[in-house]
Amino acid sequence: MNRRGSAARLPGWIFLRATRGLYKLQRMAQRSGFRYVAVPAALFVAAFAFTQGRPWTAMRVAGVALMVPGFVLWGIAHVQLGDSFSVRAEARQLVTRGLYSRFRSPIYLFGGIGIAGFVLAVERPIWLLAFLVLIPMQIVRSRREARVLEDKFGDEYREYARQTWL
Repeated sequence: MNRRGSAARLPGWIFLRATRGLYKLQRMAQRSGFRYVAVPAALFVAAFAFTQGRPWTAMRVAGVALMVPGFVLWGIAHVQLGDSFSVRAEARQLVTRGLYSRFRSPIYLFGGIGIAGFVLAVERPIWLLAFLVLIPMQIVRSRREARVLEDKFGDEYREYARQTWL
């Protein structure tokens, strides 16, 4: 083989190794729950960037007080849901541990609290009007998910629903 032939293959080999490394990193992030940190982290950065140099008002403090626990609990709910998480309503398994032992839809609940906190932290309370659209959408999604879970798990889901809130 000549030098030119081996050099021509080198970029493909480097690309393959890099792709394999990125894939492994992605899989590790998915297993560890790190992927759930991206959205809240971006909103934290945005909140502080939007309010840079402004005084800490009561609204801003209240917003951060809602945003931090809201997004932390949202992330925990995602991790606890694990492989059962999907964008579309699917019934892979009935998760009843952790936050799911108290709430049927903690992702919606704590995501809403986190978003409300973000809106207050950036001192734009008028943006809370978005909840006039967001909350009904989340109620519809939650009910659809409940039907799917009830269809698959029957009495087990109905008993779980009786013991949980929201």
